[in-house]
Amino acid sequence: MRAPLGVILAGGQATRMGGSDDNLVDKGLLQLGTKPILSHVIDRFDPQVGGLILNANGDANRFSAFHVPVIPDASGELAGPLAGILAGLDYAAERGFDHIVTAAADTPFLPADLVPQLQLQSEITAAPVVLSATPCPERKQQRQPTFGLWSVTLRDDLRAALNDGLRKIVAFTQPRGNAYAEFALTGDVNPFFNVNTPQDLTQAHDILKG
Repeated sequence: MRAPLGVILAGGQATRMGGSDDNLVDKGLLQLGTKPILSHVIDRFDPQVGGLILNANGDANRFSAFHVPVIPDASGELAGPLAGILAGLDYAAERGFDHIVTAAADTPFLPADLVPQLQLQSEITAAPVVLSATPCPERKQQRQPTFGLWSVTLRDDLRAALNDGLRKIVAFTQPRGNAYAEFALTGDVNPFFNVNTPQDLTQAHDILKG
């Protein structure tokens, strides 16, 4: 399988960090250690993919220091991560990629083997979408749907679903037979830990130190 296009999703409003319709807050630009969270994400994600773009709304110049193409949501309605995924699928299809892998911009400890494990499950199951998961004692698996391998053949279906008002990733993927790749915890650290609140940022600093 050809290396997929990596799509970092940063199109949310970050309401728990004080964001709103009129005040977009970029969690990826928050400082973690010696560099922004987004730099941690890029450093872990970029070696795994055949190209990298950032999905974000608003003025793209605020990300110029990262030297990554910035594309907005497929619609201007802030329709959640599916809109960013569609934008990534369209961008990938125009450039000859067969798949994209998505990751969130606020997850500085994402798995270093994210893409290989997703691709492995894709080859085993032939599923058009492979989403990530972690072990969970109560439910066997905790889904991490923002992190997934997507075939570009899904983009027309996804466009229609968004136009019909669908907003949940799993609501789109389950009827299409998605598979899951499970990633182990590293000690007590969830590799998909994301920074949603100021308290989470403090915890991320503690994890980084550890």
